[in-house]
Amino acid sequence: MNPRLTTTTTVLLAITALGALGACTDNQGSSNREAIEVVSTDDECRVAEPTAESGNLVFDVRNDGSQVTEFYLFGSDGRRVVGEVENIGPGLTRQLAVTASPGEYVTACKPGMAGDGIRGTFTVTETEPG
Repeated sequence: MNPRLTTTTTVLLAITALGALGACTDNQGSSNREAIEVVSTDDECRVAEPTAESGNLVFDVRNDGSQVTEFYLFGSDGRRVVGEVENIGPGLTRQLAVTASPGEYVTACKPGMAGDGIRGTFTVTETEPG
């Protein structure tokens, strides 16, 4: 048996095992949550829910426009990027997952991936105990 092949195989198995363990996270408050739908067109950015409870949030961003688009969640100042998903081609959907604390946020779709985008407000409230 080739000792080099055995070492390579062992290393690959170890990396795979570590990757699987790293995927196990505590999704506090998000186990029963549905993704928040976002529809981006050439001239509109529709976020289905204007508010969500704090914790892990997932945005399903669908591009119904004719240009490649991006979706951003900014802090209240409209400049600090909390999360982004880029290069969403026409007819495609991509997800953005973020952990958000209570507060005010700004959403933005950027058709053509240029400029300030089409912006809206988004509020994150304190997670209800339960």
